[in-house]
Amino acid sequence: MAFMYDDKDESPLTIDRREGPYGEVALRRRGERYEIIANGCFLMDTSDGRSERLLIDTALAALPADRDAPSLLIGGLGVGFSLAQAVDEPRWGRIAVVERERAVVDWHREGHLAAFSGQGLDDPRVEVIEADLVTYVQNSTETYDALCLDIDNGPDWTVTEGNNGLYGAEGLAACRTRLSAGGVLAVWSAQPSATFEKSLPTAGFTQVRTIEIPVKRGVPDVVHLATKPA
Repeated sequence: MAFMYDDKDESPLTIDRREGPYGEVALRRRGERYEIIANGCFLMDTSDGRSERLLIDTALAALPADRDAPSLLIGGLGVGFSLAQAVDEPRWGRIAVVERERAVVDWHREGHLAAFSGQGLDDPRVEVIEADLVTYVQNSTETYDALCLDIDNGPDWTVTEGNNGLYGAEGLAACRTRLSAGGVLAVWSAQPSATFEKSLPTAGFTQVRTIEIPVKRGVPDVVHLATKPA
């Protein structure tokens, strides 16, 4: 979730830093916002959650109108905007959140990020799965009506080794398998990816489209949407 800062921004204060199975992850505060840093690389912050909320809303809107209590997989807990949006919508049924960093889950359960996820982890519909998302979609036997995936910075700009596997042919095939017939794949990206958009029909998806969300500076965030044929 890339974000360009103004030169006048305050210096960051590290709130927590931990070594996890994939390296170091840290929570920083910069003024009024919080940032998640992985192995020294900025991943996301709490400055603007519009695109993360839209990720959830567009997936629900794209599902068949007669789909009752659709199930949802959120890939990446992050700063919690997507989860908060999902639990605020009573039409969602089962909500699974796949997050590989225990520290991130702890920051939501016990710490500074709880306000941004709106205590969503306490919702009875929500299950937290502590796993690598790429591994989970490839090995799980569960199916969902919607996959809302927000890991790294998107298809063309990954900073964590292995995450690019989600966006290639094998990863998209796994995502398609995890979806029920007529299910929706929604993928957040820090920038538009024409290559990724073109790969979706090749992977067997239909109704492919891209929604742009303007940001303060730079190229827009986007949500790539696609449907598994019924």
